[in-house]
Amino acid sequence: MTDIKNSAPNKDNIQYVVISPDMLQAQNNDDEIDLRELWNVIWRGKWIIIAVTAIFAVASVFYALSLPNIYKSEALLAPAESDQQGGLAGLAGQFGGLASLAGVNLGGGKTDKTALAIEILKSREFFAKFAEKHDILPDLMAAKGWDISSHTVIYDEDLYQPQNKEWIREVQPPKKAEPSMQEAKKEFERILSIENSSETGMVKLSTEHYSPEVAKKWVDWLILDINTVMKVRDREEAENSIAYLESQIAVTNIVEQKTLLYQLIEEQAKTLMFAEVREEYVFKTIDPALVSEVKNSPKRSLIVMLFVAIGIALSIIILLLVHYTCRRRSC
Repeated sequence: MTDIKNSAPNKDNIQYVVISPDMLQAQNNDDEIDLRELWNVIWRGKWIIIAVTAIFAVASVFYALSLPNIYKSEALLAPAESDQQGGLAGLAGQFGGLASLAGVNLGGGKTDKTALAIEILKSREFFAKFAEKHDILPDLMAAKGWDISSHTVIYDEDLYQPQNKEWIREVQPPKKAEPSMQEAKKEFERILSIENSSETGMVKLSTEHYSPEVAKKWVDWLILDINTVMKVRDREEAENSIAYLESQIAVTNIVEQKTLLYQLIEEQAKTLMFAEVREEYVFKTIDPALVSEVKNSPKRSLIVMLFVAIGIALSIIILLLVHYTCRRRSC
């Protein structure tokens, strides 16, 4: 029972409502009845829940089994050490201006070749040359599985005919039957992973594919190509710098300047030597890529559990909606 008491007369004439213990008990009873009713609805519909969940579970098993295995190949790389910066840094204060004209970095700010190499790896130009050189488009854009018995890639023949090496996919303009480098790069970015540890400086380079052999080959090719690209860039820069420095030696008569110019040439000659001698110019392979024997995805058990959870939740929601809809309409 509710007692209403008027407060002492005042300007606002405020009223206070006192809720009795009986009302609180009735409210608690209502909550208990609601929970009991909810449980009764679920219990009465248990066979519907079991049936819906079973359908979802069976469907998830078929779906999970239909997904092809995807393998991952990974290599651990370390930045190659360079002794060039130490010698060049000593010349920075003496001959920085002319060296800058020659395109020589005297070590005033340390060049992070690892970061530069990673950005080149991610660039459109590098990918275009990489894809053309190694002819990866069929394996990248048309593969749909892997025949483990014959060690061959299974292609989607609605897209690509491996016998004729012909693209036959149907697409809307401006796309063409053969995928463009823009399309291919988007797909390659999805399967390529480059992780650079700020603490250790180590770099993890990995790719994924239906074929574990293809995934390994791609990692090996990427490491080889980026080392080659960086080697060629530094070699061309050093050769151009040496040519400029030699031209300056020919026109100067000041002995001190000639001495410094020869020192600069010596440092650039070291760059050329490193480029000729080092096979692993930017990245040294610490742990090479392997042909994986264990799939990386899909996680079939996780897919089944997710489908089962969705089946249970969906069936309960449907039962409750039907129950409360009927109660409002007095079904």
